[in-house]
Amino acid sequence: MCAASAGKAGRPRRPSHGAAVALPPGTWSSPQAQSGVRQRQENHSSRDAARRGLALPRSRTRKRGGGVEAVKGLGVLLPAMAVLGAYRCIECNEEATELYRDYQRGVLRISICKSCQKPVDKYIEYDPVIILINAVLCKAQAYRHILFNTKINIHGKLCIFCLLCEAYLRWLQLQDSSQNTDPDDLIRYAKEWDFYRMFGIASLEQTSFFIGIFITLWWMSPEMLKRKSDFILLLKALLLSTYGKLLLIPAVIWEHDYTPLCLAFIKVFVLISNSQAIRVTLNLNRILPWFAIFFGLILENGVVCLFQKMGWDV
Repeated sequence: MCAASAGKAGRPRRPSHGAAVALPPGTWSSPQAQSGVRQRQENHSSRDAARRGLALPRSRTRKRGGGVEAVKGLGVLLPAMAVLGAYRCIECNEEATELYRDYQRGVLRISICKSCQKPVDKYIEYDPVIILINAVLCKAQAYRHILFNTKINIHGKLCIFCLLCEAYLRWLQLQDSSQNTDPDDLIRYAKEWDFYRMFGIASLEQTSFFIGIFITLWWMSPEMLKRKSDFILLLKALLLSTYGKLLLIPAVIWEHDYTPLCLAFIKVFVLISNSQAIRVTLNLNRILPWFAIFFGLILENGVVCLFQKMGWDV
């Protein structure tokens, strides 16, 4: 007992975190031991700083979990770096600085809107298929998520592909009405030129439709499109909302007696999507977007009548 207690009494105490190691007089420590002590002190300092919310930069990692995919590089609690108004609440359309907050160690918390006290964007946890289904159902929350809280750069490609689908449908209908079956090369070249002509006509019709919408909105309320960013955002929303034209290809492939009715339904669906895109982008009521679409259709039909007077088959 005495020897054990004497051994414990003679054993040096372990220094506390951040405290210097006191060595007895006349003793020395190796450089390796000193570097180890300094390393432990730096680790304890960084750990204390993280607890105070002053996390040091760490390596960039990509985390996936619960449908959230984000790149973090500066630790925890850095909302001040977010751009003011960079996001929108999908419920009340109010501006938000962040969609979620990262508390390190894989802990993510969805931000709450200060206006409506609801999650800013619940769709960041949803599967893309569910988001697409909600967009097809023309839900305003899904449109706000796609337009404001995601970075999608397929507007131009989607527009060109939809125009190609519409041009192919018109070209196919034009070939069905033609009775010429001569396989001559000149005839085949003329048929190919007809496809390009239909693509150009479809592009001009869609351009006139968008111009009619912009003119009507600017005439009804000039302050809505006073900034270039508002104009670009509305144009992107209109281009994305024309995705319904992709349904033209299945309607043509599986042709049946109800194909004209299906094409009419597709046209109505595209117009409804355009109305919802205008309403969500500019935060309007339900009447004004339909008013703008009505004038856009008038201008589009005017272009069609002009082509028909020129003797072109449209």
